[in-house]
Amino acid sequence: MIYRFRIILDNDTEDDIFRDIEIKESDTLEDLHNVITQSFGFDGSEMASFYVSDEEWNQGEEISLFDMSGGIDSVRMMNETIISDVVFEMQPKLIYVYDFFSMWTFFVELAEIVDVNDSTDYPNLMFAHGQLPDEAPEKLFEAEDESTGSDQDEDFNDYDDIEFDENWN
Repeated sequence: MIYRFRIILDNDTEDDIFRDIEIKESDTLEDLHNVITQSFGFDGSEMASFYVSDEEWNQGEEISLFDMSGGIDSVRMMNETIISDVVFEMQPKLIYVYDFFSMWTFFVELAEIVDVNDSTDYPNLMFAHGQLPDEAPEKLFEAEDESTGSDQDEDFNDYDDIEFDENWN
């Protein structure tokens, strides 16, 4: 079977930037990583990870291109993970982050599962829309208070309410 994915750049501009690709369900996430980097014009040499995602695009388990754990924690690797093991009709979404310094972030969604077309070479870039900006879109990382669901502005210079010994060393 062939998985058809739409890969959308996470940006806050009016211009949608996305690629539609086809890839074999039996290929690895490293194969998917390679076709994503090629279709967006990256050289593919930077660190990258996929994250399993739920319907609301919440980031779950990391699946990494390189093992940077130093053997401390077991890390799932792209080259050892078959696409159909993490993406299927009931779990169709991944988050893909390329270049952890620039934080290029993409939403990867399974759009359709189709039969193999013998006249098509896979992976296949089906459609490209929009050009990447020169720099990755800025991300706003805000803490959210789980009890109220509201954003909290923390004053990290006010240590009075934080219980720790400032002179611990």
